[in-house]
Amino acid sequence: MVSRPPTEDQLVERARGGDAAAFAALVHDHEEIAFRTAYLIARNAADAEDAAQVGLTKAWRALPRFRRGAPFRPWLLAIVANEARNRRRSSARRARFELHLVEGRPSAGAAPSPEAALLAREQHARLLAALGTLGEEQRQAVACRYLLGLTERETAAALGCRPGTVKSRVSRALARLEEEL
Repeated sequence: MVSRPPTEDQLVERARGGDAAAFAALVHDHEEIAFRTAYLIARNAADAEDAAQVGLTKAWRALPRFRRGAPFRPWLLAIVANEARNRRRSSARRARFELHLVEGRPSAGAAPSPEAALLAREQHARLLAALGTLGEEQRQAVACRYLLGLTERETAAALGCRPGTVKSRVSRALARLEEEL
C-alpha cells in the first residue's frame, strides 16, 4: 500500500505541535516564492535572503497563533514581506530596482533567433524602466500579481492591505505602464 504525502493542513498541524520536519516540508514548498517576495521589497538579493530566512524563523515561532484552516502561503508571505519591509527601511542601501528573476523563455525549448533575443532584451529593459517609474506601492502590487503570479488575496496578505486596494493599485499601475510603453 502506497501512503499519500501529508496535506498542507496536516503539515501545519504537525508543525504547530512542534514537528520541525513538518515545518521544513512546508518551507520547502514555499521558500522560493518567499525569497521572490522579499526580493521585490528589499530590491537586493542579500537583504532578500536574510529577510526570507528571518521571516521563516518568525513564522516557526508564530505557528501557535496561526489560525486553523486558513491558507498557509499568504500568512507566510505576509511575515516575510513585513520582514523585508523592515530591512528595507533600516537599510541605507538603495539599489536600483532589478528583476533578474523575470526572464523571457522561448516556447518549446527552442533557442530564439539573435534578432528575437535582442528584441526581448530591449522589451525587458523598457519594462524594467517603466516599472521603475511607478510608486513603491503600485510597483509591489504589479510585481506580486504578474511577476510572482500571486492571487489578489495573496498579494493583499503579502503587502498588508485589502484585496480591493491591490485591485486599485494594479489598475492604476497598468494604466501608467500603458502610457509609458
